[in-house]
Amino acid sequence: MSTVLRSPPGASPGSSTEPGQMPDALRYWRWRVFASTWFCYVGFYFCRKPFSIVKSTLKTELGFTADDLGQIGSAYLIAYAIGQFVAAGMGSRLGARINLLLGMSLSIAVGVACGFANSRGTFMALMVLSGLAQATGWSGNVGTMANWFHRQERGKVMGWWATNFTMGSLIAGPFAAWVLGNYGWNASFFAGSVVLSAILVFFSFNQRDRPEDLGLPAVIEPGTVAEAADSGPIRFSRQAWTNILMVGLFYFFVKFIRYALWGWAPFFLTENYHLSSENAGYWSTAFDVAGIPGVFLCGWLSDRVFKSRRVTVSLISTLGLVAATGLLCTVGLASLDAFIACLLFLGLTLYGPDALMTGAGAMDIGSRRSAVVAAGIISGFGSVGPIVQELLIGKMYDAKSGDLGPIFAMLLGSAIAAALTLLVMLWRNKSGRADL
Repeated sequence: MSTVLRSPPGASPGSSTEPGQMPDALRYWRWRVFASTWFCYVGFYFCRKPFSIVKSTLKTELGFTADDLGQIGSAYLIAYAIGQFVAAGMGSRLGARINLLLGMSLSIAVGVACGFANSRGTFMALMVLSGLAQATGWSGNVGTMANWFHRQERGKVMGWWATNFTMGSLIAGPFAAWVLGNYGWNASFFAGSVVLSAILVFFSFNQRDRPEDLGLPAVIEPGTVAEAADSGPIRFSRQAWTNILMVGLFYFFVKFIRYALWGWAPFFLTENYHLSSENAGYWSTAFDVAGIPGVFLCGWLSDRVFKSRRVTVSLISTLGLVAATGLLCTVGLASLDAFIACLLFLGLTLYGPDALMTGAGAMDIGSRRSAVVAAGIISGFGSVGPIVQELLIGKMYDAKSGDLGPIFAMLLGSAIAAALTLLVMLWRNKSGRADL
Protein backbone atom coordinates (compact mmCIF):
# COMPACT_ATOMS: atom_id res chain seq x y z
CA MET A 1 0.00 0.00 0.00
CA SER A 2 1.72 3.19 -1.12
CA THR A 3 0.81 6.56 0.26
CA VAL A 4 2.03 9.99 -0.76
CA LEU A 5 2.28 12.52 2.03
CA ARG A 6 2.19 16.29 2.17
CA SER A 7 5.51 17.98 1.64
CA PRO A 8 7.35 18.76 4.86
CA PRO A 9 7.96 22.39 5.78
CA GLY A 10 10.51 23.97 3.52
CA ALA A 11 10.05 21.47 0.68
CA SER A 12 9.43 22.72 -2.82
CA PRO A 13 5.81 22.91 -3.99
CA GLY A 14 4.47 19.60 -5.23
CA SER A 15 7.22 17.48 -3.69
CA SER A 16 6.34 14.51 -1.50
CA THR A 17 7.94 11.88 0.66
CA GLU A 18 8.80 8.51 -0.90
CA PRO A 19 5.97 5.97 -1.10
CA GLY A 20 5.80 3.75 1.93
CA GLN A 21 7.66 6.18 4.21
CA MET A 22 4.65 6.89 6.37
CA PRO A 23 5.34 8.15 9.88
CA ASP A 24 4.52 5.61 12.58
CA ALA A 25 2.20 8.14 14.25
CA LEU A 26 0.21 8.45 11.03
CA ARG A 27 -0.10 4.67 10.66
CA TYR A 28 -1.23 4.42 14.28
CA TRP A 29 -3.86 7.16 13.90
CA ARG A 30 -5.17 5.70 10.66
CA TRP A 31 -6.06 2.54 12.59
CA ARG A 32 -7.68 4.58 15.35
CA VAL A 33 -9.72 6.63 12.88
CA PHE A 34 -10.75 3.51 10.94
CA ALA A 35 -11.91 1.81 14.16
CA SER A 36 -13.68 4.84 15.63
CA THR A 37 -15.61 5.70 12.46
CA TRP A 38 -16.47 2.04 11.88
CA PHE A 39 -17.86 1.62 15.38
CA CYS A 40 -19.59 4.99 15.16
CA TYR A 41 -21.67 3.91 12.18
CA VAL A 42 -22.32 0.48 13.70
CA GLY A 43 -23.49 2.24 16.86
CA PHE A 44 -26.08 4.30 15.05
CA TYR A 45 -27.89 1.07 14.16
CA PHE A 46 -28.53 0.24 17.80
CA CYS A 47 -30.83 3.26 17.92
CA ARG A 48 -32.12 2.74 14.35
CA LYS A 49 -33.11 -0.95 14.32
CA PRO A 50 -35.44 -1.31 17.33
CA PHE A 51 -38.45 0.22 15.58
CA SER A 52 -38.40 -2.27 12.69
CA ILE A 53 -37.87 -5.17 15.11
CA VAL A 54 -40.79 -4.23 17.36
CA LYS A 55 -43.25 -3.33 14.58
CA SER A 56 -45.36 -6.45 14.97
CA THR A 57 -45.37 -6.05 18.77
CA LEU A 58 -46.52 -2.45 18.45
CA LYS A 59 -49.30 -3.65 16.17
CA THR A 60 -50.46 -6.05 18.86
CA GLU A 61 -49.91 -4.02 22.03
CA LEU A 62 -50.68 -0.48 20.83
CA GLY A 63 -53.20 -1.34 18.11
CA PHE A 64 -51.23 0.17 15.22
CA THR A 65 -52.16 -0.91 11.66
CA ALA A 66 -49.55 -1.67 9.01
CA ASP A 67 -50.42 1.70 7.46
CA ASP A 68 -49.81 3.42 10.82
CA LEU A 69 -46.42 1.72 11.11
CA GLY A 70 -45.59 2.72 7.55
CA GLN A 71 -46.42 6.35 8.26
CA ILE A 72 -44.30 6.37 11.43
CA GLY A 73 -41.44 4.81 9.51
CA SER A 74 -41.83 7.30 6.67
CA ALA A 75 -41.67 10.20 9.15
CA TYR A 76 -38.24 8.93 10.16
CA LEU A 77 -37.14 8.44 6.57
CA ILE A 78 -38.32 11.86 5.37
CA ALA A 79 -36.37 13.50 8.20
CA TYR A 80 -33.40 11.26 7.38
CA ALA A 81 -33.42 12.33 3.73
CA ILE A 82 -33.69 16.03 4.58
CA GLY A 83 -31.08 15.57 7.28
CA GLN A 84 -28.55 14.27 4.75
CA PHE A 85 -28.47 17.65 3.01
CA VAL A 86 -28.40 19.49 6.34
CA ALA A 87 -25.59 17.24 7.61
CA ALA A 88 -23.57 17.84 4.44
CA GLY A 89 -23.71 21.60 5.04
CA MET A 90 -23.08 21.34 8.77
CA GLY A 91 -20.22 18.91 8.23
CA SER A 92 -18.40 21.32 5.96
CA ARG A 93 -18.80 24.10 8.55
CA LEU A 94 -18.55 22.40 11.95
CA GLY A 95 -16.36 19.51 10.90
CA ALA A 96 -17.28 15.83 10.86
CA ARG A 97 -16.22 15.22 14.48
CA ILE A 98 -18.57 17.76 16.06
CA ASN A 99 -21.37 16.86 13.67
CA LEU A 100 -21.13 13.16 14.53
CA LEU A 101 -20.95 13.77 18.27
CA LEU A 102 -24.11 15.88 18.04
CA GLY A 103 -25.85 13.21 15.95
CA MET A 104 -24.97 10.40 18.35
CA SER A 105 -26.04 12.42 21.38
CA LEU A 106 -29.45 13.21 19.88
CA SER A 107 -29.93 9.58 18.78
CA ILE A 108 -29.28 8.41 22.33
CA ALA A 109 -31.80 10.85 23.78
CA VAL A 110 -34.47 9.93 21.22
CA GLY A 111 -33.95 6.21 21.83
CA VAL A 112 -34.65 6.69 25.52
CA ALA A 113 -37.76 8.76 24.77
CA CYS A 114 -39.08 6.11 22.33
CA GLY A 115 -39.08 3.62 25.19
CA PHE A 116 -41.74 5.73 26.91
CA ALA A 117 -43.83 6.51 23.80
CA ASN A 118 -47.33 5.05 23.58
CA SER A 119 -49.11 6.84 20.72
CA ARG A 120 -48.80 7.22 16.97
CA GLY A 121 -48.23 10.98 17.19
CA THR A 122 -45.49 10.68 19.80
CA PHE A 123 -43.67 8.02 17.80
CA MET A 124 -43.86 10.13 14.64
CA ALA A 125 -42.43 13.20 16.38
CA LEU A 126 -39.59 11.20 17.90
CA MET A 127 -38.85 9.47 14.59
CA VAL A 128 -38.43 12.86 12.93
CA LEU A 129 -35.76 13.77 15.49
CA SER A 130 -34.17 10.35 15.11
CA GLY A 131 -33.96 10.75 11.33
CA LEU A 132 -32.23 14.12 11.61
CA ALA A 133 -29.75 12.73 14.13
CA GLN A 134 -28.99 9.54 12.19
CA ALA A 135 -28.39 11.54 9.01
CA THR A 136 -25.06 12.78 10.35
CA GLY A 137 -23.60 9.28 10.29
CA TRP A 138 -22.72 8.35 6.72
CA SER A 139 -21.45 11.64 5.27
CA GLY A 140 -19.48 12.51 8.41
CA ASN A 141 -17.71 9.17 8.61
CA VAL A 142 -17.10 8.85 4.86
CA GLY A 143 -15.72 12.41 4.81
CA THR A 144 -13.37 11.54 7.66
CA MET A 145 -12.08 8.45 5.86
CA ALA A 146 -11.44 10.50 2.70
CA ASN A 147 -8.93 12.56 4.66
CA TRP A 148 -7.00 9.53 5.88
CA PHE A 149 -6.91 7.23 2.79
CA HIS A 150 -6.24 8.02 -0.88
CA ARG A 151 -7.99 6.81 -4.02
CA GLN A 152 -5.72 3.89 -4.95
CA GLU A 153 -6.42 2.18 -1.63
CA ARG A 154 -10.02 3.23 -1.04
CA GLY A 155 -11.68 0.28 -2.78
CA LYS A 156 -10.00 -2.26 -0.52
CA VAL A 157 -10.05 -0.09 2.61
CA MET A 158 -13.67 0.94 2.13
CA GLY A 159 -14.56 -2.66 1.30
CA TRP A 160 -13.55 -3.52 4.86
CA TRP A 161 -14.83 -0.28 6.38
CA ALA A 162 -18.25 -0.38 4.69
CA THR A 163 -19.04 -3.64 6.45
CA ASN A 164 -20.13 -1.27 9.23
CA PHE A 165 -23.69 -0.93 7.97
CA THR A 166 -24.04 -4.66 7.36
CA MET A 167 -22.55 -5.49 10.74
CA GLY A 168 -24.57 -2.71 12.36
CA SER A 169 -27.81 -4.21 11.13
CA LEU A 170 -26.58 -7.77 11.74
CA ILE A 171 -25.67 -7.12 15.38
CA ALA A 172 -28.25 -4.50 16.33
CA GLY A 173 -31.21 -6.42 14.89
CA PRO A 174 -30.73 -9.65 16.88
CA PHE A 175 -29.75 -7.60 19.93
CA ALA A 176 -33.02 -5.66 19.76
CA ALA A 177 -34.89 -8.94 19.15
CA TRP A 178 -33.26 -10.59 22.19
CA VAL A 179 -34.08 -7.63 24.42
CA LEU A 180 -37.63 -7.62 23.02
CA GLY A 181 -38.10 -11.30 23.79
CA ASN A 182 -36.73 -11.02 27.33
CA TYR A 183 -37.64 -7.54 28.53
CA GLY A 184 -40.26 -6.08 26.15
CA TRP A 185 -40.31 -3.55 23.34
CA ASN A 186 -39.59 -0.55 25.57
CA ALA A 187 -36.30 -2.07 26.68
CA SER A 188 -35.21 -2.56 23.05
CA PHE A 189 -35.05 1.22 22.67
CA PHE A 190 -33.37 1.76 26.06
CA ALA A 191 -30.69 -0.88 25.42
CA GLY A 192 -29.83 0.58 22.02
CA SER A 193 -29.16 3.96 23.60
CA VAL A 194 -26.86 2.38 26.21
CA VAL A 195 -24.74 0.74 23.49
CA LEU A 196 -24.44 3.93 21.44
CA SER A 197 -23.46 5.85 24.58
CA ALA A 198 -20.46 3.55 25.08
CA ILE A 199 -19.46 3.94 21.44
CA LEU A 200 -19.72 7.74 21.71
CA VAL A 201 -17.07 7.68 24.46
CA PHE A 202 -14.76 5.49 22.36
CA PHE A 203 -15.27 7.72 19.32
CA SER A 204 -14.49 10.92 21.19
CA PHE A 205 -11.05 9.63 22.16
CA ASN A 206 -10.08 8.07 18.83
CA GLN A 207 -11.47 10.14 15.94
CA ARG A 208 -9.91 13.22 14.37
CA ASP A 209 -11.13 14.82 11.14
CA ARG A 210 -7.74 15.14 9.42
CA PRO A 211 -4.10 14.18 10.01
CA GLU A 212 -3.30 17.89 9.99
CA ASP A 213 -5.40 18.33 13.14
CA LEU A 214 -2.72 16.30 14.95
CA GLY A 215 0.23 17.98 13.25
CA LEU A 216 0.69 14.98 10.94
CA PRO A 217 1.27 15.12 7.16
CA ALA A 218 -1.80 14.99 4.92
CA VAL A 219 -2.57 11.80 2.99
CA ILE A 220 -2.98 12.88 -0.64
CA GLU A 221 -3.16 11.40 -4.12
CA PRO A 222 0.14 10.50 -5.78
CA GLY A 223 1.38 13.37 -7.94
CA THR A 224 -0.80 16.01 -6.28
CA VAL A 225 -0.30 18.69 -3.68
CA ALA A 226 -2.24 18.86 -0.42
CA GLU A 227 -5.11 21.32 -0.35
CA ALA A 228 -5.13 24.30 1.92
CA ALA A 229 -7.04 23.78 5.13
CA ASP A 230 -9.70 26.34 4.23
CA SER A 231 -9.70 27.36 0.58
CA GLY A 232 -13.14 28.89 0.22
CA PRO A 233 -16.56 27.48 -0.58
CA ILE A 234 -16.80 23.91 -1.88
CA ARG A 235 -17.80 23.82 -5.55
CA PHE A 236 -18.30 20.93 -7.95
CA SER A 237 -17.69 20.88 -11.68
CA ARG A 238 -20.54 20.11 -14.06
CA GLN A 239 -19.20 16.58 -14.54
CA ALA A 240 -18.94 16.06 -10.79
CA TRP A 241 -22.54 17.22 -10.32
CA THR A 242 -23.69 14.78 -13.00
CA ASN A 243 -21.81 11.96 -11.29
CA ILE A 244 -23.32 12.88 -7.93
CA LEU A 245 -26.85 12.89 -9.37
CA MET A 246 -26.33 9.60 -11.22
CA VAL A 247 -24.96 7.85 -8.12
CA GLY A 248 -27.82 9.39 -6.12
CA LEU A 249 -30.35 7.95 -8.57
CA PHE A 250 -28.72 4.52 -8.37
CA TYR A 251 -28.79 4.79 -4.60
CA PHE A 252 -32.51 5.64 -4.67
CA PHE A 253 -33.34 2.26 -6.19
CA VAL A 254 -30.87 0.20 -4.15
CA LYS A 255 -31.83 1.86 -0.89
CA PHE A 256 -35.49 1.31 -1.77
CA ILE A 257 -34.82 -2.44 -1.68
CA ARG A 258 -32.50 -2.41 1.33
CA TYR A 259 -34.86 -0.48 3.55
CA ALA A 260 -37.85 -2.50 2.37
CA LEU A 261 -36.10 -5.62 3.64
CA TRP A 262 -34.76 -3.98 6.78
CA GLY A 263 -38.06 -2.39 7.69
CA TRP A 264 -40.49 -5.14 6.70
CA ALA A 265 -38.75 -8.54 6.64
CA PRO A 266 -39.26 -9.08 10.41
CA PHE A 267 -42.90 -8.04 10.01
CA PHE A 268 -43.42 -10.40 7.04
CA LEU A 269 -41.71 -13.25 8.89
CA THR A 270 -44.15 -12.80 11.77
CA GLU A 271 -47.35 -12.10 9.86
CA ASN A 272 -46.87 -14.26 6.75
CA TYR A 273 -44.43 -16.98 7.80
CA HIS A 274 -45.77 -17.27 11.38
CA LEU A 275 -42.57 -16.84 13.39
CA SER A 276 -42.53 -15.17 16.79
CA SER A 277 -41.38 -11.54 16.83
CA GLU A 278 -38.12 -12.55 18.49
CA ASN A 279 -37.32 -15.32 15.98
CA ALA A 280 -38.33 -13.08 13.10
CA GLY A 281 -35.75 -10.56 14.28
CA TYR A 282 -33.07 -13.25 14.24
CA TRP A 283 -33.94 -14.78 10.85
CA SER A 284 -34.23 -11.40 9.12
CA THR A 285 -30.49 -10.94 9.62
CA ALA A 286 -29.81 -13.52 6.87
CA PHE A 287 -29.91 -10.53 4.51
CA ASP A 288 -27.12 -8.80 6.46
CA VAL A 289 -24.98 -11.91 6.98
CA ALA A 290 -24.63 -12.46 3.23
CA GLY A 291 -23.90 -8.77 2.70
CA ILE A 292 -20.55 -8.89 4.49
CA PRO A 293 -18.65 -10.97 1.86
CA GLY A 294 -20.47 -9.02 -0.86
CA VAL A 295 -19.12 -5.69 0.39
CA PHE A 296 -15.56 -6.90 0.78
CA LEU A 297 -15.49 -8.71 -2.57
CA CYS A 298 -16.73 -5.68 -4.54
CA GLY A 299 -14.21 -3.38 -2.84
CA TRP A 300 -11.30 -5.76 -3.44
CA LEU A 301 -12.23 -6.32 -7.09
CA SER A 302 -12.60 -2.60 -7.77
CA ASP A 303 -8.99 -1.98 -6.68
CA ARG A 304 -7.23 -5.16 -7.82
CA VAL A 305 -9.06 -6.06 -11.03
CA PHE A 306 -10.88 -2.93 -12.21
CA LYS A 307 -8.21 -0.33 -11.27
CA SER A 308 -10.46 1.79 -9.03
CA ARG A 309 -13.30 1.74 -11.58
CA ARG A 310 -16.31 1.38 -9.32
CA VAL A 311 -19.13 1.21 -11.87
CA THR A 312 -18.18 -2.00 -13.70
CA VAL A 313 -17.95 -4.24 -10.64
CA SER A 314 -21.09 -2.60 -9.19
CA LEU A 315 -23.01 -3.36 -12.39
CA ILE A 316 -22.01 -7.03 -12.30
CA SER A 317 -23.26 -7.37 -8.73
CA THR A 318 -26.43 -5.39 -9.46
CA LEU A 319 -27.30 -7.77 -12.30
CA GLY A 320 -27.07 -10.48 -9.65
CA LEU A 321 -29.48 -8.41 -7.57
CA VAL A 322 -31.95 -8.44 -10.47
CA ALA A 323 -31.72 -12.23 -10.51
CA ALA A 324 -32.18 -12.37 -6.72
CA THR A 325 -35.32 -10.24 -6.74
CA GLY A 326 -36.62 -12.31 -9.64
CA LEU A 327 -36.22 -15.45 -7.52
CA LEU A 328 -37.95 -13.68 -4.63
CA CYS A 329 -40.97 -13.12 -6.88
CA THR A 330 -41.09 -16.69 -8.14
CA VAL A 331 -40.10 -18.88 -5.18
CA GLY A 332 -39.94 -16.55 -2.16
CA LEU A 333 -43.62 -17.00 -1.43
CA ALA A 334 -43.43 -20.79 -1.37
CA SER A 335 -42.02 -21.39 2.10
CA LEU A 336 -40.03 -19.94 4.98
CA ASP A 337 -36.87 -21.70 3.78
CA ALA A 338 -37.24 -20.27 0.28
CA PHE A 339 -37.74 -16.76 1.66
CA ILE A 340 -34.62 -17.03 3.85
CA ALA A 341 -32.59 -18.32 0.89
CA CYS A 342 -33.73 -15.32 -1.15
CA LEU A 343 -32.70 -12.98 1.67
CA LEU A 344 -29.20 -14.48 1.56
CA PHE A 345 -28.93 -14.01 -2.22
CA LEU A 346 -30.26 -10.46 -1.97
CA GLY A 347 -27.73 -9.50 0.69
CA LEU A 348 -24.82 -10.98 -1.25
CA THR A 349 -25.63 -8.99 -4.38
CA LEU A 350 -26.99 -5.72 -2.93
CA TYR A 351 -24.57 -4.64 -0.23
CA GLY A 352 -21.44 -4.59 -2.41
CA PRO A 353 -22.52 -2.01 -5.01
CA ASP A 354 -24.45 -0.10 -2.34
CA ALA A 355 -21.29 0.39 -0.23
CA LEU A 356 -18.89 0.82 -3.14
CA MET A 357 -20.78 3.50 -5.03
CA THR A 358 -21.77 5.57 -1.99
CA GLY A 359 -18.51 5.08 -0.06
CA ALA A 360 -15.41 4.92 -2.26
CA GLY A 361 -17.39 6.30 -5.23
CA ALA A 362 -18.53 9.38 -3.31
CA MET A 363 -14.99 9.95 -2.07
CA ASP A 364 -13.61 9.71 -5.63
CA ILE A 365 -15.98 12.30 -7.11
CA GLY A 366 -14.44 15.31 -5.42
CA SER A 367 -11.49 16.40 -3.35
CA ARG A 368 -10.75 15.53 0.25
CA ARG A 369 -12.62 18.62 1.39
CA SER A 370 -15.70 17.93 -0.69
CA ALA A 371 -16.11 14.25 0.24
CA VAL A 372 -18.45 15.03 3.16
CA VAL A 373 -20.66 17.16 0.92
CA ALA A 374 -20.66 14.67 -1.99
CA ALA A 375 -21.48 11.74 0.32
CA GLY A 376 -24.25 13.75 2.00
CA ILE A 377 -25.91 14.79 -1.26
CA ILE A 378 -25.75 11.26 -2.68
CA SER A 379 -27.16 9.79 0.51
CA GLY A 380 -29.85 12.50 0.58
CA PHE A 381 -31.10 11.65 -2.90
CA GLY A 382 -30.84 7.95 -2.18
CA SER A 383 -32.79 8.32 1.04
CA VAL A 384 -35.91 9.30 -0.87
CA GLY A 385 -36.18 5.63 -1.93
CA PRO A 386 -36.78 4.35 1.61
CA ILE A 387 -39.49 6.99 2.11
CA VAL A 388 -41.35 5.79 -0.97
CA GLN A 389 -41.12 2.11 -0.05
CA GLU A 390 -42.24 2.70 3.54
CA LEU A 391 -45.39 4.51 2.42
CA LEU A 392 -46.16 2.09 -0.40
CA ILE A 393 -45.53 -1.21 1.37
CA GLY A 394 -47.70 -0.44 4.40
CA LYS A 395 -50.61 0.61 2.19
CA MET A 396 -50.14 -2.27 -0.26
CA TYR A 397 -49.98 -4.82 2.55
CA ASP A 398 -53.28 -3.64 4.04
CA ALA A 399 -54.97 -3.19 0.65
CA LYS A 400 -53.93 -6.65 -0.57
CA SER A 401 -54.76 -8.36 2.75
CA GLY A 402 -51.16 -9.41 3.31
CA ASP A 403 -50.36 -10.63 -0.22
CA LEU A 404 -46.59 -10.25 -0.73
CA GLY A 405 -46.59 -10.88 -4.51
CA PRO A 406 -47.09 -7.24 -5.60
CA ILE A 407 -44.55 -6.05 -3.03
CA PHE A 408 -41.88 -8.45 -4.28
CA ALA A 409 -42.62 -7.45 -7.90
CA MET A 410 -42.00 -3.82 -6.92
CA LEU A 411 -38.58 -4.77 -5.54
CA LEU A 412 -37.74 -6.47 -8.83
CA GLY A 413 -38.62 -3.30 -10.73
CA SER A 414 -36.36 -1.26 -8.47
CA ALA A 415 -33.44 -3.66 -9.04
CA ILE A 416 -33.86 -3.40 -12.82
CA ALA A 417 -33.91 0.41 -12.61
CA ALA A 418 -30.69 0.37 -10.53
CA ALA A 419 -28.96 -1.79 -13.16
CA LEU A 420 -30.09 0.52 -15.97
CA THR A 421 -28.70 3.52 -14.11
CA LEU A 422 -25.30 1.83 -13.85
CA LEU A 423 -25.42 0.96 -17.54
CA VAL A 424 -25.79 4.66 -18.35
CA MET A 425 -22.90 5.47 -16.01
CA LEU A 426 -20.73 2.80 -17.65
CA TRP A 427 -21.49 4.29 -21.07
CA ARG A 428 -20.48 7.72 -19.74
CA ASN A 429 -17.20 6.25 -18.51
CA LYS A 430 -16.51 4.65 -21.89
CA SER A 431 -17.24 7.93 -23.68
CA GLY A 432 -14.95 9.87 -21.36
CA ARG A 433 -17.74 11.82 -19.67
CA ALA A 434 -17.16 10.37 -16.22
CA ASP A 435 -14.38 8.81 -14.13
CA LEU A 436 -15.84 6.35 -11.65
